[in-house]
Order: sequence, then structure tokens, then C-alpha cells
Amino acid sequence: MYYLAQTDQLVTDGVIDPAQADEIQSRARSAMIALCVNTLLIAGILAATLGLVVLLASALSVAVCGGLFLATGLLILRYGAALYRMFGNASALIGAGMLISGTAIELVAKVPDQAGALLAIVGAVLSGLFLWRFRAGFVQLRFAYGAVLVMAVALHLFGVYAAAHAFDLSGWPMPIVHFYAFAAIAALGLTLDLRIITALAIVPFAQMIDTGTYYFTAAYVFYSPESTLSILQMSGLIGLCLWMAGRGGPALARQAGVLMIMAFIVANLCFLVGSIWGDIVGERLWGPVYGDFDGDWDAYGVARDAFRAQAISISEGGYSIVWALLLAGLIIWAALANKRGMFNAAMTFAGIHGYTQMFESFYDEPLAYVIGGLVAIPLAFGLWRLNNAWFKPQSPASTHEGREW
Repeated sequence: MYYLAQTDQLVTDGVIDPAQADEIQSRARSAMIALCVNTLLIAGILAATLGLVVLLASALSVAVCGGLFLATGLLILRYGAALYRMFGNASALIGAGMLISGTAIELVAKVPDQAGALLAIVGAVLSGLFLWRFRAGFVQLRFAYGAVLVMAVALHLFGVYAAAHAFDLSGWPMPIVHFYAFAAIAALGLTLDLRIITALAIVPFAQMIDTGTYYFTAAYVFYSPESTLSILQMSGLIGLCLWMAGRGGPALARQAGVLMIMAFIVANLCFLVGSIWGDIVGERLWGPVYGDFDGDWDAYGVARDAFRAQAISISEGGYSIVWALLLAGLIIWAALANKRGMFNAAMTFAGIHGYTQMFESFYDEPLAYVIGGLVAIPLAFGLWRLNNAWFKPQSPASTHEGREW
């Protein structure tokens, strides 16, 4: 687990000496530089790969060029000095990316109806091959094998979704497809111990109940047609991640932790939707569909009203109150348990919730601000006393400016 430490203050308080503070700062700087280098490397590889595929625009040219890049990179990694491994990785990944993306483009262009199934099969075969090499290959080749494994899994999942589209799948089969994609991405993240990949698994998981995002003309939209069910879904995932984090090794705990944070973020976005619009539970999944009424809007309206009359309805006010209480409890728990990721996310959504309600519900209710302010003061005092009872006592104003790592 990562902790934030004000190294200057720790030195002043005599907790650590200046040499130890310098070592902490050096390691933190090295971690940031490594993240920067890897980000630039991956961005460069992706840009060069896609650019070469589009520029060559020929299956034979892409295959030959990609093969040369791949072979050159593998030779550098196998026999070259450690100093040049970055170039070997870049060359190998550009070549592998050209071969995989070129294959996908060629199949989609030549056999569009069968492309999805073929890509899913090719991707599965490549995933199995590079998973084996990642686990059993040379240490200096693990980065390249792992990166190609990511490409192969992406190719496989692209094929799965393309096949689902080609077969015009809808209804209950699609949540199964989304769950399969979620499991595959989460397993990939755990295998490579890369939290950025594990975090992406939340996307297909959320889409199981049609929760997702949309973009149009510089506007980014989050939508959740079944906010209550999505919150329950994400709560189940959070509980599972907490259970797994306490029963596995460090790698499993890291991946479960980031997936838990992502589920928490999506759940709070669903709470935001519910606090503005409320929710008729199950209307999108089990309610009447306008297309089934042959354009008869009146008949559809009667069926919709009948469904809403017997369905569970949660008002936006109820959502707002429950959300605020849950956020307050989570903030206190995360602060006491030193769960910084959960604390930061909860504080962020508390600000979003407060800002939203200020303009949506209480913009003309000054009494609400008075009550909220008077409640917050004793709550802060109680939290401080509770912290002093459980942990080392501190002053309520003991905050210092310093470096955070």
C-alpha cells in the first residue's frame, strides 16, 4: 500500500533522518519518471503502428514491414545489451501491432460477415501462445510478450463483439458477452499485474445493465437507465473485491483494490443520475417497449403507466439523502482506515453531490445551508475525538504544508 508522507515534517519531528528522507524522495521521483517513460513509449508505439498500417495500405507491405520490425526487436532483446532493450521492445511491439492490426483490417475488408468469428479465434490462439511465452520465456522478453498478449486479448474481444453484432445478438445474451469481456480483462490485468488494465474491466461490467457513456459535439455524457440495479451490481463487485483483497497475495490485493475503486466511481455516478431523475426500478429491463406497440403511443402510455404503478419507485429526494449519508459514512471509515483511494473518491463525489444539490434542490432554501453547516461542525469534532480514541492523539489543526508521495 502507498502512503503519503510529509518528509520535511517527519525530519523536523525526528521520525526519520535527512538521509532517509532523501531516499524516499529519490524513490518517489524514480517511480514518476518510470511512469512518464512508459507512457511516452506506449504512445509512440501506438502512433507509429497505426501510422505505418495506414501509410503502407497494403496487406503484403504491412506483413513484410511488421515481420522485419518484430524480428529486429526480438533479436535486440535476446542478444543486445540491457541499455538497448527499450528500442528492442519498441521495434518488437510495432511489428506485432502491425501484424495483428493488419490482419484484423484485412479480414474485416475481405470477409466482413465471418470476420468477427475469425478474429475471435485468431485472438484466442495468440492469447494462449503469448500467455505461455510470458510465463515461460526469457526474462528480458517478458515486457514484449506481455504487451503482445494485451494486443491478442484486445483482438479476441473485438472479434467477440463483432461476431455478436454480425449475429444480431440482443436481449439476455449480451450481458453474458459483457461479463465474458469483463472476466477476460480482469484476468489479463491480474496476470500482468497492471492496474490500468484491470480498471478497464469496469466498462463491460457496467454495460451489463446498459450503463455507459456517450460523446457528441464536445459533450461527454454518462447514462444509467437502471441506476438502482447498477448500484446494487457495483456494490456486489465492491464486496467481492474487499473479500478477495483480504485473502490473496499483494498482486491480487492491488488489482482488487483498483477494481473496487472503479466500481465505487460508477456507483456514485449512478447515484448522481438517481439524485437528479429518480428511478423506476426495472423499467428499462422489464417495462413495455414502444416498438412493440406499432407506433400506438396511447397504448404504450397506458402500458407504461400500469408498469410504473406496480414497480418500485425511488424519488430524487430519497436518492439524494441516501447518497449523502453513505458518502459521509464512507469518508469517515476511509479516513480512519487510511484507505486513501476510497477517501479521495468519496470526497470528490461529496463535492459533486453538494454542488449539484445546491443548484438543483436548495438554491432558494437558505435554511438548508444553516442546518447543513451546524451539523457539519459537531460531526468534525466527533470524528476528531473518535480518531484520538483509536489512534495516536493529534491536534485538530495539525496540518502542515509538505511534500506528498
